[in-house]
Amino acid sequence: MAEELTFHLEDFDGPLELLLALVAKHKMDLHNIPILELIDQYTATVARADPDPEAASAFIEMAARLVEMKSYLLLPRSEEGERMKQEFTGQLIEYDQCRRMAALLRQKAEAAPVFVRPPMEMEFDNTYDLHHAPQVLADYWAVLSGRTKLRREPTQQQFEPLVTAPMVSVTSRVVYILRHLISGTAAKMSQLFSRQQTRSTNVATFLALLELVRGGRVKLDDEGRLTMQRGRIQRDKEKE
Repeated sequence: MAEELTFHLEDFDGPLELLLALVAKHKMDLHNIPILELIDQYTATVARADPDPEAASAFIEMAARLVEMKSYLLLPRSEEGERMKQEFTGQLIEYDQCRRMAALLRQKAEAAPVFVRPPMEMEFDNTYDLHHAPQVLADYWAVLSGRTKLRREPTQQQFEPLVTAPMVSVTSRVVYILRHLISGTAAKMSQLFSRQQTRSTNVATFLALLELVRGGRVKLDDEGRLTMQRGRIQRDKEKE
């Protein structure tokens, strides 16, 4: 007579774990389980246990499922019972394979341990070991303390372009713009400017164009096209 089994439910991670323990204890074939015998052993084990109700809910649910399956299997030629049996057997086989794979991975992890130690503390020597002339140190200290004036006189090469730069008047650029509009060589605003011209020339051209637009002599649309107004320009008098 086989030894009576007693299990504590808290020793198992779930009902499938308990079922596999019963299968291994009685040396059953996992692919051809005597399902009625296994159901009786499981329900008897759960009935003898006195676990915490919250922890035993999953075990009790499985017991109810097995009792329902047994009731179908006791009927002659029960298709529902055979379906439930195949589903239950497949679930046990899948869980057993997952458990074996987890054990294999745990063994491989234990075979290749990784040791970690805290980082070594390095000692740093902050002593400044360079040598400088005393006057150099004094000059730098004066600069850091704000006691020196860092003004430098401009060289002749830097100052000469500022003096010799030609002065471009806005009036001359007004004439320049009107000539291009009359001759038809400039139809857009971008044609009045050039990278070959100096900065002062481009600035004077821009100011001249503003004066012409404000005076009504030239119209500028959203796409940058220029239109020259010929003849006398009539201005609206302000109403008193």
